Amino acid sequence: MSGPVRPAGEPAKEPRERERKDRGLPVLEHDVLKSLLGAWALAACSPREAAAVEEHLGGCGDCAEEALRLRAAVGLLHPPESLDLDPGLRTRVLESCLERRPARIPVPEWAAPYDAETARLDALLQDIRDSEWHAPVRLRWFEDEAATSRRTTVAGVIAHLMSVDGLVAVALGLDDPLAGTPADRPTPTARTEAYWRAAHFPPTRSVRAPWRSQTHALVRTVSGTEEAEPGPAADAAAVSPGRPTVPYGGFELPLRDALLDRAFECWVHAEDIAEAVDYPYEPPAPRHLHGMIDLAARMLPGVLAERRRAGLASPGRTRHLVSAGAPGRSLRLEIEGSGGGEWLIPLDSPGAVGSADHEVAHVALDGVEFCRLTAGHVAPREAAAGQAGDRDAIRDVLYAAASLSRM
Repeated sequence: MSGPVRPAGEPAKEPRERERKDRGLPVLEHDVLKSLLGAWALAACSPREAAAVEEHLGGCGDCAEEALRLRAAVGLLHPPESLDLDPGLRTRVLESCLERRPARIPVPEWAAPYDAETARLDALLQDIRDSEWHAPVRLRWFEDEAATSRRTTVAGVIAHLMSVDGLVAVALGLDDPLAGTPADRPTPTARTEAYWRAAHFPPTRSVRAPWRSQTHALVRTVSGTEEAEPGPAADAAAVSPGRPTVPYGGFELPLRDALLDRAFECWVHAEDIAEAVDYPYEPPAPRHLHGMIDLAARMLPGVLAERRRAGLASPGRTRHLVSAGAPGRSLRLEIEGSGGGEWLIPLDSPGAVGSADHEVAHVALDGVEFCRLTAGHVAPREAAAGQAGDRDAIRDVLYAAASLSRM
């Protein structure tokens, strides 16, 4: 004799209930379990409820089909997210590490910008693909009254940095990366051209290892020189006896200023590379940026004098020449934003003293904008500068700032 008829889709209760009790699962009615399907699909059930629902789905075809439909609907509510990390995350982490992690070898404060900028560039190089080492890069700078440029690759930029950093290496008694290269190499441009000409093939990613090794050697070496002792920074025009100086062809820089100059070039060319490979890249830390701006401001009077001797100053401007150490006409250079400050630039002689009482003009620029002007990446007439006072003096200083750039 047959037993009572059971509705279709409803499993036998007694064996299931005994099994759930044996496994420690809650004993729930079919309608209750069916009402939990939506919460289960959203992963909102408690662990015991989820286990009971999943046990039920193994024996109830109707609920299993409903569970599949609900899971599919939940998937539409949550579109797939990219597993790629935020491209700016690595930069932020590295900057935080460089700011806070003590150096294994104590690095003098004046060498910290070079240490930080070479480390940031090395991290960028670590991330780029093999093919990107051959991405085109245009090196830009300013000569006389016009912008100029030279086409190379990412690998060619690193070769350029290594060649010019070699000037500092030689001054410190380290190996010259151009040793044995037949060429007259007095200037950064000549050294770079000699390195490129001597290479049998265009530079590849293999240039990273010797560049990286050289930067580490420079940091280790300067950490043990007399220049590492605490004290005021040397003036760009005054070289202390017995301390290393670095020749750049037409002029020399004290070691600490030369390394600051190399930090600046490293940042500028890292931005060139980052632009070529579509990589985010931030300006230097504010205190390092301030040092770079200060070096440019201290070099401006000498560049003004050179441009005057070359006939690049307007007629009649030389009649205000003053003796060394005396106050003379000055331009107030106000740098806003990160790394900013104010500098009084003597206009009439590199040996004159900037004086607020003799201020004839005022120029205000953003810090990064000023650095890009001195790098030759912004034309003087296009610089976003607030200006007041003597127009000729303003033009002279803006063009002198651009003239600090070189390949």
